[in-house]
Amino acid sequence: MPQNSAQPGVSSGNAPARDWVKVLAQYRDPNPARSGFELGVTLIPFLLLWGAAWWALSYSYLAAFALSCVNALFLLRLFTIQHDCGHGAFFENRHVSDWVGRFIGVLTLTPYDVWRRTHSVHHSSHGNLGRRGMGDIHTMTVEEYKNESRFQRLMYRIYRHPITLFGFGPSFLFLLQNRLPLGLTQHTRYWVSAMGTNAVLIAALAVIWYFGGFAPILLIFLPSTLLAATAGMWLFYVQHQFEGAHWDQEDDWQLHEAALHGSSHYIMPPVLQWFSANIGIHHVHHLYSRIPFYRLPEVLRDHQELAEGNRMTIRESLANAKLHLWDEKTRQLLSFSQARALYG
Repeated sequence: MPQNSAQPGVSSGNAPARDWVKVLAQYRDPNPARSGFELGVTLIPFLLLWGAAWWALSYSYLAAFALSCVNALFLLRLFTIQHDCGHGAFFENRHVSDWVGRFIGVLTLTPYDVWRRTHSVHHSSHGNLGRRGMGDIHTMTVEEYKNESRFQRLMYRIYRHPITLFGFGPSFLFLLQNRLPLGLTQHTRYWVSAMGTNAVLIAALAVIWYFGGFAPILLIFLPSTLLAATAGMWLFYVQHQFEGAHWDQEDDWQLHEAALHGSSHYIMPPVLQWFSANIGIHHVHHLYSRIPFYRLPEVLRDHQELAEGNRMTIRESLANAKLHLWDEKTRQLLSFSQARALYG
């Protein structure tokens, strides 16, 4: 298995993770002009590419499809801006952040208030073996897997297979699951968020169909949406699923340690770092989620310990797709074959 330049799970510096919180607080204030600029240089090209792809339908379906694939990158970036809005990190005014997030949520097929709540649960419980189940990718321990029935083990294998996680999974999540506030159905607020997003989305698709038929839906809307969803699913996966990840039982779990050591630092080429809005600097984001994405590189520039911590290249990350079981004894994420070799 590839060895990272700094093994995930190894301390970034000698200071306890919670001590970084005071240091990182100085980076939390967003710049309204910068936030507006980042939104503009993402949303405007997204809309222009949508229009160009629609225009191209008159001449070439292939050209329209190609433009929609490029536009998936801008849609991915819009989702990461929505992500910052959900953390209150994009604008100082929370109401402005929320309404920008709700608008983008229609474009990303993600009810903003529902997602913000489930993502908050993810941040407050990541790495806690006793609080899995909402806003995360389900991960069994080796012992849990051994104690399951054959049928349940088969279901878990199917769920964790790359074809499921990165093939069917994004389509199911964004096209179907997001249509209902699953896990939050007892709260009216989240029904309003889900149904309101659905209503605006249906109205927008109806207008597109009325003026252009099914071609723009099939060749522009769906490709850009599903490609962005797949890229987003992969990024979310490698942010927390790596060999030296960090999980503990409830009594031993500590929020800041799990945030810093249980999140990767994903090294990408500058162009991909831009389109993903620095989401690869995930260990810093989890440690202090109120930092705007455009200030995360400042943190790495000023603190070499964090710049070197939990580093993972794209090539190294590919091996993570075969890691599925957390071993509490070795404190590593293992593949099914590794677990079988160790424990039978």
